[in-house]
Amino acid sequence: MTELIAYTDAYLKEFEAKVLAINQEERAIALDRTAFYPGGGGQPHDLGWINHTPVVKVKRQADMIWHWLEGQPAAEGDTVFGKLDWERRYKLMRTHTAFHILCGVVWRDYRAQVTGGNMDVLKGRMDFEFETLRQEMVREIEEKLNLEVSAARPVKVKILSREKAFKIPDLIRTKINLLPENIKEVRTVEIEGLDLQADGGTHVANTREVGAIRISEYKSKGRINKRIQLAIED
Repeated sequence: MTELIAYTDAYLKEFEAKVLAINQEERAIALDRTAFYPGGGGQPHDLGWINHTPVVKVKRQADMIWHWLEGQPAAEGDTVFGKLDWERRYKLMRTHTAFHILCGVVWRDYRAQVTGGNMDVLKGRMDFEFETLRQEMVREIEEKLNLEVSAARPVKVKILSREKAFKIPDLIRTKINLLPENIKEVRTVEIEGLDLQADGGTHVANTREVGAIRISEYKSKGRINKRIQLAIED
């Protein structure tokens, strides 16, 4: 079983770990612990290096997290040194928190649920259950997003039992609850005073770290489905 360090410490850039298993054919290794985020919830997997060899893909398979390498993997039982592409990871953290700010503002002020989303480095899109979305409303939302950035709200991560987590009103903001029944613990991400959601991704510690947010595009994806695309200034 792989311990995902990013769940509790998103700012850890380097780590040591032991190789649990290898796949020679695919040049992949599974570790007992890792700071590499394996992707999920719309957030891409991390990149970086293990023993100076580039990591090109990271993915969770069952209870282990596998790392695909450009070079030959280490041997089973070896201790290895991992290092994130921190510049890219930090930009993804800023991006993910920006989308939680968007979710928080849209839910608080318009009571619209999320119907889908995806993100990349400093950009992405999120779909909401809006009947109408006009230019003046989009500009209003953008202004509110940047007010929340400048409010410097703390971002807090907690691990709760499933029973305790699901007593929190509106914890799941997606139209469909995507949490499998076998998950007994739920990780929550709270933007203090704005937003509280179940979430597995990596985030900055304060909204001021996000930087300026711009709504780069918006469009209709159906009668009650509207898409908002964000860009975060570098």
